[in-house]
This record gives sequence, structure tokens and C-alpha cells, in this order.
Amino acid sequence: MFKFITARPFWVNLLVAIVLAALLVFGFLQLLGLITKHGEYLTVPNITGKNTAEAIKILEDKGFDVVIQDSVYTDTASRGTVLKQLPDPNSTVKVNRSVLLIVNRVTLPMVDMPSLQGKSLNYALELLKRSHLNLGDTTFRPDFMMGSVLEQHYHGTVINPGAKVQWGSKIDLIIGGGLVDLRIPVPDLLGMTFADAKSILETDGVSIGAIIADAGISDTAAAFVYKQNPPRLSDNNERMFIQSGQVMDLWLSPTPKVQKDSTTQN
Repeated sequence: MFKFITARPFWVNLLVAIVLAALLVFGFLQLLGLITKHGEYLTVPNITGKNTAEAIKILEDKGFDVVIQDSVYTDTASRGTVLKQLPDPNSTVKVNRSVLLIVNRVTLPMVDMPSLQGKSLNYALELLKRSHLNLGDTTFRPDFMMGSVLEQHYHGTVINPGAKVQWGSKIDLIIGGGLVDLRIPVPDLLGMTFADAKSILETDGVSIGAIIADAGISDTAAAFVYKQNPPRLSDNNERMFIQSGQVMDLWLSPTPKVQKDSTTQN
């Protein structure tokens, strides 16, 4: 073999080596092009707005790799649909190119409940909107904080700021309606259960102030009122009056008992 090489002129061997090297490079490039499908291009279909599973199938059937880049939520599009794609629709790209998708979430996200108490109604509505929440029912209660939010409720119970609620939930608000210049006779709540007394006070627009409960009470609603402030009658045995928006303090016991004071005089 070496004799065959040395028997030829040097320039012939050099030319043969160059030709062989060129053939090797050409063969390697052809093989590389075959592996990478060089020169083959595809048009990216428009799958924006389609169901995510359907969009992935369409792309994979056309030879694209699919990557879910992000999952967000917007209430302006159907859940579980494609919001954005990259490359853009109708773009011409190489085969095996990955298509990135941003999809709309299937489940509603949770958001933080804002603090609305003490805020004006207009500002509270703005805070609800920023938090992606909606206004439910509004109830006006006599109170000196006219036009301000007194309480915020969710599903019938008070909800604290920072609590997690579902996007788009309805929040009920109790709004201060101002003090009505109307004198109401102080009701006689002695001997009533706390639940009944509370119902009467809410009907008259009177708020409950301090609740002084004796030991042994397991259910406040079923406890009995044995003292109230202001009382029904004054020390001079005259009828007492109260205005809507004012407060009344109640003393509770686990069993019925009535303390002898001006409220029990006839």
C-alpha cells in the first residue's frame, strides 16, 4: 500500500487527498442536512382562540414541538383556550421548530380580599374592580359614617381583608346611611334571648355595643339578656329614647334572670 502511494508523484497524492477530503465534507454536510431537515420549512397555523388540547394536536400533526410557556387568566376569553402563540400565525419556520403557547387557565384563580371598611362606596367599588371582584348586594344601615362601608360580607358572613376568594366573586357591602333624626323608645330587652334582642335592635337601626357575658355561656345566641344600657326607663321613671345609629350595651347570662333596676319599673 505504501509502495502504491510512494510510486506516484507527490502532487497526484495531494490531489487525491484533497478530493477525498472534499468528498468527506460533502457527505457530512449532506448527512447533517438530512438529519436536521435543512431547507424544509413549514407555515405556522393560526391556533389562537382554539382549545389548548386541540391546538397542541394540530401543531404536533404538522411536525412542531409545543411548549406551554405560561398559564394566565382573563375573563375576556374562554377558559382553556390559547391566548397567544410564538412564532406568530402564518410565519414560515424550519421543521421541528418549537411553538410557544400562552393559555387561559381552566380554573379561576384566587385573589386577596381588599380592606373596604371605612372607605367611601366609590373607592370601595374601585378596589373591588382592581382585585377582580364584583359588587353583590348593598344594605344601608343608620350610622354617622354616611356613604362609607361599615362591613364587607361574602356568602352571608363577614370576610376579613387578605382572605382568599375566587376571581369574580360577589362581595356584599353594608353602607352607612347617616343618622336619622328620629327618636325611638328604648326597647325592653330584659329576659329575651340575645338572638331575639339583636333582631329587634337591627330592625330599629340600633347597633350592639359591648356584650358582657357571664361565665358558663356556650351559645351566645341562646343566652339571656338581664341588663341593658341605656335602660328602658330613667331614674325618674321616665321613658328613654334612642336614635338610629346609636349603640346599646347588653349583659348576658346562661339562664334567665332580671336585675332589679329602672328598666323593670312600671
